[in-house]
Amino acid sequence: MTEDRLSFKEMCARFDVTPRTLRYYEYIELLAPEKEGRARFYGPRETARMTLILRGRRFGFSLEEIRQWLLIYGKKGERPQLESWLQLADRQLSELERQRAELEVSLADLRALRETAVQELAKLP
Repeated sequence: MTEDRLSFKEMCARFDVTPRTLRYYEYIELLAPEKEGRARFYGPRETARMTLILRGRRFGFSLEEIRQWLLIYGKKGERPQLESWLQLADRQLSELERQRAELEVSLADLRALRETAVQELAKLP
């Protein structure tokens, strides 16, 4: 395969995703590979989009949010896309901070319960 196009199998390997995932991303119009017969090929645009998709998923965005964000660039250009990204990022940062606070409370509770169990165990014969 040429350096600027990846086969379906190469795309799965490069991004460590299953064939099912790649097909699904195509089905929901996140990716639009070139097709030659039944073969699919992914150029630089699709590999860049896949990087953004996986990054977005890692940050907790839904696939629909990612799809809508990617559509903005094609319809409205870079400025509206970046403005939309800032809104999404701010919202997600708030959500992740909320989750972190909940997790810290859970960790503190679990540590306290564990310490209680250690103390109770020490009292037993």
